[in-house]
Amino acid sequence: MYEYETKLLDKGFRYIAGCDEVGRGPLAGPVVCAAVILDPDNPIEGLNDSKQLSESKRETLDAIIKEKALAYAIAYISPKEIDRLNIYQASKKGMLDAVRKLSIEPDYILSDAMPLGQLPHLSIIKGDTLSASIAAASIIAKVERDHYMIELGVKYPQYGFEQHKGYPTKKHIEAIWKYGVFEEYRKSYKPVQDVLNQQIELKI
Repeated sequence: MYEYETKLLDKGFRYIAGCDEVGRGPLAGPVVCAAVILDPDNPIEGLNDSKQLSESKRETLDAIIKEKALAYAIAYISPKEIDRLNIYQASKKGMLDAVRKLSIEPDYILSDAMPLGQLPHLSIIKGDTLSASIAAASIIAKVERDHYMIELGVKYPQYGFEQHKGYPTKKHIEAIWKYGVFEEYRKSYKPVQDVLNQQIELKI
């Protein structure tokens, strides 16, 4: 998991940031992006793609990453921004926002399948399974977003956000049809558009 980082350190790069996003697929809630600069002298065991880890393991690693990393930052992209930019551009903006928020300026960036323009960087397909830095970013982004959606579930208990985290499950789509769409929904996503179109037709 540290192969990319080790090669870059050997080339003289000092602060290598991994960045990743969580939440492209959900119908509701933000995309959450994170950037992490790990300490090469203080490696973390067990890093992997956040989707391949249990919730308890993610929570444990989230705390370890935040304690041991040289720097980390988190950025949110709202549903309104996702609708305005499209999900690809929104994810790219979120990653760049997270990188800019780091307390240490990185001299190289590893991203999960996202070209970042002019910055010195490498976009790695399935990077969260191949790079410790990207995996660390995916973990803290996932934990951050899950906490947000759980809190949203408390606020809007009828939607079940604490269970599906905004993804288009059968129960979630049934809840949207029953209770409607509010500001946390991505209006450019088809299942949400279908509900909105039906609401317009009923008004007519």
